[in-house]
Amino acid sequence: MYLVHTALRSAAPGPSLPPDTRDLLSALVRPGDGIEHLVLHRDAVPEPVLGLYVLADSLAEAEERATVFCRSALAALPGLRGWRAARAAVPLITPFYDRLLAASGTPDRNGPGPFPSTGRPFHPR
Repeated sequence: MYLVHTALRSAAPGPSLPPDTRDLLSALVRPGDGIEHLVLHRDAVPEPVLGLYVLADSLAEAEERATVFCRSALAALPGLRGWRAARAAVPLITPFYDRLLAASGTPDRNGPGPFPSTGRPFHPR
C-alpha cells in the first residue's frame, strides 16, 4: 500500500473546497480503484492535498491509480468544477525523520557527532 498525495488546484484564485469534499470523493471510490482510504487536508499550503492510500504493485502504479481517480472524481462532481489534480506523488518522509532525530538530542549522521557504529568523527566533504 502506498500513500499518494495529490495536490488539488483551483482554476480561479481564492475558492476553498466545499466542507463535504472528502465525503463526496469517498463516495466515488469503486472496488477496482485500489483505494483503501482517503484523507483531505483542506488547509494545506500552498494548495489542498488529497491523501490516497492505494493498493498497487509498484509506486508508479499507485501514482497512476491516484491520478486517474482524482481526474474522474473531480470531473464527476459539479461542486468541484474548476478544480484539478495538479500532481500525484508519494510524499518524501525524510523531513519527518530529520525532525525526530534533531529532537532526540543524540548525535547522528544528520548532525554533529561520531558515527554511532564506529565512534569515528563525521567529516562532511
